Amino acid sequence: PRLCVVGSGPAGFYTAQHILKHHGGARVDIYEKLPVPFGLVRFGVAPDHPEVKNVINAFTQTARSERCAYYGNVTVGRDVTVAELRQAYHAVVLSYGAEDNRVLGIPGENLSGVYSARAFVGWYNGLPENRDLKPDLSCETALILGHGNVALDVARILLSPLPLLRKTDITDCSLAALACSKVKRVWLVGRRGPLQVAFTIKELREMINLPGARPVLNPADFAGLENAIKDAPRPRKRLTELMIKTALEKPGGKTMEVQAAAPREWGLKFQRSPQEVLATADGRRARGVRMALTRLEGSGDSAKAVPTGDVEELECGLVLSSIGYRSLPLDPAVPFDSQRGVIPNSSGRVEGVPGLYCSGWVKRGPTGVIITTMNDSFDTAQSVLEDLQVGVLDASASREGFGAVGSILRSRGVRPVSFSDWEKIDAAEVARGKAAGKPREKIVDPQEMLQLIGH
Repeated sequence: PRLCVVGSGPAGFYTAQHILKHHGGARVDIYEKLPVPFGLVRFGVAPDHPEVKNVINAFTQTARSERCAYYGNVTVGRDVTVAELRQAYHAVVLSYGAEDNRVLGIPGENLSGVYSARAFVGWYNGLPENRDLKPDLSCETALILGHGNVALDVARILLSPLPLLRKTDITDCSLAALACSKVKRVWLVGRRGPLQVAFTIKELREMINLPGARPVLNPADFAGLENAIKDAPRPRKRLTELMIKTALEKPGGKTMEVQAAAPREWGLKFQRSPQEVLATADGRRARGVRMALTRLEGSGDSAKAVPTGDVEELECGLVLSSIGYRSLPLDPAVPFDSQRGVIPNSSGRVEGVPGLYCSGWVKRGPTGVIITTMNDSFDTAQSVLEDLQVGVLDASASREGFGAVGSILRSRGVRPVSFSDWEKIDAAEVARGKAAGKPREKIVDPQEMLQLIGH
């Protein structure tokens, strides 16, 4: 059987890996719109979390398998349609993730100084589409809307001492911008309370221990929570206990002395929902955010934030919205639920389109970490293998695979990038990084990547 996967992030690679491992004859082609592979492992994981990127080694093994091929620089839906892929392959798996962000939908969100966390992360991680972001870091206070791990990543990058960042694969131009940054205070704001935060304990602990920055948590926000978490699941309990401990830490302890002298600070604000980004006198730039104070109805993860009628203004010159990523429809031939931002499916089988599958964020929504995506992708791969086994997918009918797609791409003037081409780009990045004492210096311009491999 000839199968293809659209998207070379964790979902795409884990799907391919599982199929190749459990079917001795299957061939899998992976299509990617950028010249370079690995999706959010390369462009989403924070530069100071290199250990999370180790999965790239396993993905590289998959890509080097003689039954796997990688075709970068190919945009499915534009350079080749899903219908054309379905004609060329026995099965097509869509694993292209969530390439957009949710919008706040409030007045002022298009003012200068307001960015999505997704674009900001893309900027410091060298995602080509965000390379010209040039965020204005000339203010002292930044406001991040959202209480997830991405919000903490962004706060940590804004407040990290430069020597820490210099040793990472953060891009050269963002390092230069952060070196001139005036930001010294970061507020992370959420609509709900401490029991509903979405970040995890590892990321919170890292933030609390960040050199040169002190946490500012209001003890009143945590009053009575010890009782509320007695029966909470262990991860939620430990996370809340760490916040309570940080909020109540008495001045005078050794850590407190060091932190009191810290030049930078960050804090969590709860039960506040953004209503409007306020503009400077000339109407061009953000100068603050007006928030509705909220009260919670219900408890636990399902608690809803309801406005109380009171409002508060917070001054800041930089606003980053970190309220989630969003998948987009790829091709009119593929059903898409725009309410939920996913492809309607059951166990990865796309509803009403036999032979079409999906995995990762476009299948279940933009949540979870790499391990969640791994399990989800194995689940979809298993559906493909079962359908091959019971004959829902007829592997006896011959399919040309890339033979057919290659001629379509040639006729449209599209030149795919192979995995060995990527390895040349990789080697060049690692060499440039070495000169600067970094693991790599990412090339951020796709044209430069293509020139490097002689395209």
